[in-house]
Amino acid sequence: MATCDVCGNDYWMTFEVRTSGGQTYNFDSIECAATRIAPVCEHCQCRVLGHGVEVEGRFYCCAHCARSNDGDLGAQIRDAVGAHPG
Repeated sequence: MATCDVCGNDYWMTFEVRTSGGQTYNFDSIECAATRIAPVCEHCQCRVLGHGVEVEGRFYCCAHCARSNDGDLGAQIRDAVGAHPG
């Protein structure tokens, strides 16, 4: 059994996550994994759990937050998933 790196729970179903940067973590839940490794939106501070939006190395949870926070370049960002093409 491994211990969760976030909550310390000793659980037989922990899982290991290896990042592209070479770090290795053990978690007992997706919630703990998100707490440790998911980026935080620079506008609303929520965890970015989906695709999110990146503008010049800054991460946002959605196009609205990118537009709200990132001036001219952010203004070019739009939500396309699920948007009506017309």
